[in-house]
Amino acid sequence: MASIHPDPLGDVPKLSHEPSFDDEKKGYGIEAEKSLDSPDSERGTLALGSSEHVNGEPIISTGEDVSNYLVDVHDVGGEALTFRSIVLGTILSGFGASVTQARTFIYSFKPLPVSVSSIFLLLVIYSAGRIWARFPTREYFDRHPRLKRYAAIVHFLNPGEFGMKEHAVATFISTTASAGSTAVNNFAVQRLFYNTNPNAVTAVLATFSTACFGYGLVGLLRPLTVYPSYMVFWASLPSVTVFQTLHHDKVHNKEITSKRVRYFWYAVAGMAIYEILPAYIFPLLNGISIICLATQNAPPHARSVISYIFGGANSNEGLGVFEFSFDWQYLGSYYMSVPLIQQVNTWVGIFFGYFALLGIYYANTWNAKNFPFLSTAIFDSQGNVYNQSFVFGPDFNLNRTALAELGPPYLAGGNVLNNMAQNWAIGGLIAHVTLFWGKDVIAAFKLANARKQPDRHWIAMQKYKEAPMWWYAVLLVLSFFAGLIVIFKGNTTLPWWGYLVALSSGAIIAPFSTALFGRMGNGIATNQLFKMIAGAIHPGKPVANLYFAMWSHDVVSTSVNLAGDLKLGQYLKIPPRVMFITQVYGTILGAVINYVVMQVITTNKRAILLDPIGDNQWSGFGYQSLNSNAVTWSLAGQVYGIHSLYRWVPLGLILGAIPVVFQWLISRRVKKIGPLSIDKIILPYSMGNIALLGAGINSTVWSSIILAIVSQVYLRRYKPKWFRNFNYLIGGGLDGGAQITIFILTFAVYGASGTARPFPTWWGNTDTGNIDYCLHQRKGG
Repeated sequence: MASIHPDPLGDVPKLSHEPSFDDEKKGYGIEAEKSLDSPDSERGTLALGSSEHVNGEPIISTGEDVSNYLVDVHDVGGEALTFRSIVLGTILSGFGASVTQARTFIYSFKPLPVSVSSIFLLLVIYSAGRIWARFPTREYFDRHPRLKRYAAIVHFLNPGEFGMKEHAVATFISTTASAGSTAVNNFAVQRLFYNTNPNAVTAVLATFSTACFGYGLVGLLRPLTVYPSYMVFWASLPSVTVFQTLHHDKVHNKEITSKRVRYFWYAVAGMAIYEILPAYIFPLLNGISIICLATQNAPPHARSVISYIFGGANSNEGLGVFEFSFDWQYLGSYYMSVPLIQQVNTWVGIFFGYFALLGIYYANTWNAKNFPFLSTAIFDSQGNVYNQSFVFGPDFNLNRTALAELGPPYLAGGNVLNNMAQNWAIGGLIAHVTLFWGKDVIAAFKLANARKQPDRHWIAMQKYKEAPMWWYAVLLVLSFFAGLIVIFKGNTTLPWWGYLVALSSGAIIAPFSTALFGRMGNGIATNQLFKMIAGAIHPGKPVANLYFAMWSHDVVSTSVNLAGDLKLGQYLKIPPRVMFITQVYGTILGAVINYVVMQVITTNKRAILLDPIGDNQWSGFGYQSLNSNAVTWSLAGQVYGIHSLYRWVPLGLILGAIPVVFQWLISRRVKKIGPLSIDKIILPYSMGNIALLGAGINSTVWSSIILAIVSQVYLRRYKPKWFRNFNYLIGGGLDGGAQITIFILTFAVYGASGTARPFPTWWGNTDTGNIDYCLHQRKGG
């Protein structure tokens, strides 16, 4: 009888026997998931271990629990790559460039970076696919002799019922088109801050190069980053559950299936209607601060302090302590998906960040009071926006005479802390993965060499032909030469040898980031590391710094995103070769679409995107941050040198690794402190999130904590059956409903199409000051 090690942070799960695909055909896994509502004896829990049970129901806590109890292993069959799936995926890619998961472009300009799931596209494709399936099929033409000759063509166009695999492939095409768009950020920065317009060929080749290099890399690393059970990619679970509910559950218990479908559509419809309130009519719901509302008559100086501490509904307003958001677009199913311990690591960092950010500002550390309390822009010594065009000139190279006249750039105190914290996290990430998970990597290599893997979803996939390694190797070569063309033909100012260093740096860090994201559901921002390397080898060249970071960091980000898609494909039993074709096609498609979207947004919203503060609808803080880092790290000697004001920032790489080493040494002797396992403390998360609130909208933290506690403590532990059947499903439905409304509002009233139509002002939609009635200040002081 097989038993599985329950700890996802421990060794690779071990079974009492090495399963083969024959085990799958005999019932290993399939019998274990006969019904989402059947008793444990029918679902085979005796053959599949779990960490804990409540009333016979397993508590979903680990990656092995997800694999064994949450995600159905049954392969429903059916075609995956069809004419219909390609057409629907291609058409919906335009929407994907606007509203889908990861680096969705319009949302990149929002004052709070929204990680949008693929549920919206999933729902639209599902509706379109079902409509398509209602057209005449082959059976109809076969029954009419005069039409029988066209039966094969009709079957090609409409193979019949819209199956789960077709649905998944169409969705993958659309989401990959957006997930491969991160390189476009560079072109937005060049348009906004350097008044240059990279041509479309450069943009498309560069985007293809970064995305496909990352995909080729993750393809070669599949045995480490995709196949094992502990590599869950938690944020994908709502999508898995929705796919199963709409398609997979039809083969199971009718009553529970009907209930799941009803609950899902109730969540979609309810949230689609509700989201109109916080997103347009009643923006006060973005952040309700009782303290700010109660102190409107306080003296200005007191209100300033109150705003910095308790305000947070507007971009760069304050820390949002005890402020609550009721806007689902800024919350999302993520907090219902990731286990509590992963989120607690983040909360610890935020808690210390409250004191650190306030202490830095009011102690005037790094002359913080000369600049806004929260901002990612760069300034001169007088607190004005830094005139980088004067310092770098039209050729993007440093003019030392101009630098001596204007002086080096300065950063807001929170921005300095953010840069330092990112370095702590990067150093801690490398140390944690190496020390705590090194054994798992070695075990995964051994399993890959033996072509074995205990995960039952991987076992079920063995009937399909694997995408050979040489496919991914060829993709690496093609993407490498595409990037080389950009280096020689585009105005990147990055030499060819710098391009090689960039790719190599990204390839080294990508496995670390993917391992962390796959296991824990969140990652560590590593862009700072690449900015540092670029500044060291290309001083005085901010655009070269941008492109260096693009190739290095995008290799990491696309590796993480595409590894998550490959895991989703494993859960849904999509043939590996179909996944390869789908994602490469989606990447090329996205390179074109996202370039067009970038042009539209940066043209129509240029002024507000350049504003250091922004507003509650639009903000360019993410791109200001990219530019700030590029400029400051290109002046690394003057800004971060040993005698500079910010000299502690680069030392963070070493300082971040030290506490992780001590944690590992302690864990060798002390396994637990009370109920908490030492190895489940992820210090890189805590360190990296110390300055998480250093920019953007901060009114969501306390709401997200409540959401996580309800889902991940109460429902997970005390209502495990309900949690397993409905938690991820309803989270996905709420995401889908919010995204439908936000997509419509973005183009109808926010001004993405050129003309904004704000809702009339009233108490819940003030046009003076901050929307949460905290004091509105444009500068620090």
